[in-house]
Amino acid sequence: MISTTRLPVNRLRPVRSTLCVAAGLALAATSPAAAETPWFPMKVYDASSGTPKPAEYTPLPKAEKPYRLCVLFPHMKDSFWVAVAYGIVKQAETMNVNMTLYEAGGYENLPKQLSQFDDCMASGADAIIVGAISGAGLSKKFEEAKAKGVPVVGVANPIPPNALPAAIYVDFVAMGGVTGEGLLAQAKPDAKLNIVTFPGPAGSGWAESFNEGFKKAVAKNPNAKVLAEKFGDSGVAVQLQLIQDALQAYPGMNVVWGTAPTAEAAIGAVAEAGRSDMKIMSSYENQAMLDALNRGDILAFATQYPVGEGAVSVDQAVRLIEKKPVMSLAQPLASAVDKTTVPKLQMGLVLAPGSWKPVYSVKAK
Repeated sequence: MISTTRLPVNRLRPVRSTLCVAAGLALAATSPAAAETPWFPMKVYDASSGTPKPAEYTPLPKAEKPYRLCVLFPHMKDSFWVAVAYGIVKQAETMNVNMTLYEAGGYENLPKQLSQFDDCMASGADAIIVGAISGAGLSKKFEEAKAKGVPVVGVANPIPPNALPAAIYVDFVAMGGVTGEGLLAQAKPDAKLNIVTFPGPAGSGWAESFNEGFKKAVAKNPNAKVLAEKFGDSGVAVQLQLIQDALQAYPGMNVVWGTAPTAEAAIGAVAEAGRSDMKIMSSYENQAMLDALNRGDILAFATQYPVGEGAVSVDQAVRLIEKKPVMSLAQPLASAVDKTTVPKLQMGLVLAPGSWKPVYSVKAK
């Protein structure tokens, strides 16, 4: 029997979409059928050797003991991290382990995540799962945990090579690349693409890599030009200000590419500016992006299957505790999602069911 502690309403700040959700596509993310979609085996790349190879990930059926897992997130501002949390909670329930989750409130709060890491260590956690605000910024904490024999697993966000015994995160350069290729595929051959990118928070690692992959992809088209790169926290309010500033500074801009909150903010901003010519693309997924795609307000978004990432991270942690073979670096297969490909998407690995209320703890009995 497992009990869960629900997240208080005032602690969660999800992205709020103002879009209407049409039947059919939106139901794929919210229906009971989506919640029941089998997650495993999950197709990944096994990059443990440094050379990614196609593989399938299947977790252990159950942990040998009700271990204590401590989980750290950058924030819970949008449905991406809610999806990762859903995967973690459900897999913790399945494997009958205890789990406690802390979120730092934003990418500007590295000191808080460092303090939360210390709290995890002090609480006697058997393993720590961390969505790192900054992999480099946490490197000393990783070393401290290793010295004390506490395994740490990286989830969703990148960490420095060989810094941890196990991690699951996408190849962010490749993920940025698929959105760049998607943009070129949907643009007319002679169309001038004047792009401003909004990659996310500087220093996060994933923002820079997303941006790198996107720029490499669009560079293949001589008609595509990146006018500027605007880094900032991945909250809607911050992104909205960046977009409004860019609309003033770069009147020739006709493509907005950036985080999911960037795209959400851009929809209203470009409408208010009367820029019906603007193309909007998101470098990753959340519920608002699915809604926006359905409405035709964005061209596409990329997915890294965050529910699956959360679930795999729990299994990796248990395997490390039990000293069992573990895939030290699992990488989801990044893919671009547009109106033609969304029907094929395994939505159960992408978004938490709409009826699911995030929780901060799971107690195994």
